[in-house]
Amino acid sequence: MTAPIVRRCAWAGTAPTMVEYHDTEWGFPVADDHRLFEKMCLEGFQSGLSWSTILNKRPAFRKAFVDFDIGAVARFGPREVERLLLDAGIVRHRGKIESTINNAGRCADVIDEFGSLAAYVWRFEPAPGTRPKNPTAAQVSGFVTSPESVAMSKDLKRRGWSFVGPTTMYAFMQSMGIVDDHHRGCDVRRVAEAARQEFRRPS
Repeated sequence: MTAPIVRRCAWAGTAPTMVEYHDTEWGFPVADDHRLFEKMCLEGFQSGLSWSTILNKRPAFRKAFVDFDIGAVARFGPREVERLLLDAGIVRHRGKIESTINNAGRCADVIDEFGSLAAYVWRFEPAPGTRPKNPTAAQVSGFVTSPESVAMSKDLKRRGWSFVGPTTMYAFMQSMGIVDDHHRGCDVRRVAEAARQEFRRPS
């Protein structure tokens, strides 16, 4: 039987959606391209906003962007942009909406080159031994970028992506388990670490 989770990262708070996200998603490894693309897009939409705002709007984002189907979003045109700007369920920011559509097209290029988005992003996993094994809450609070997130950001921008700055890419790496930033006082850390140990890295 799995031990109950009683200690969490402070940012999880007490809101049910945030607690569930913290306990079951954040820091757990992901290899599904649609979910990875969704995470990249939502991290871009979060810029200047709280994550709880984005998480609460995630069902509406999924509906608006056809569950972040990469091919479908890449085919969006001006009509879809105008439709999305009228959708009160999402963040109505023209630049971020147009960026999502652009990035879908660039994502298709990455998949053509590497076989999957997963194979591409997991290339940026930090080498073993380069990060603290059991970081404190104070240490984790200082993790906002990394050499790997800077490298990913630079490479994506070279490929024509937008809203993929180093801080946004580090948040993406945290969210999909390339790094596990649950601190050592959080009960979820051991669960996420076990999932990362069992995870087969895409290649």
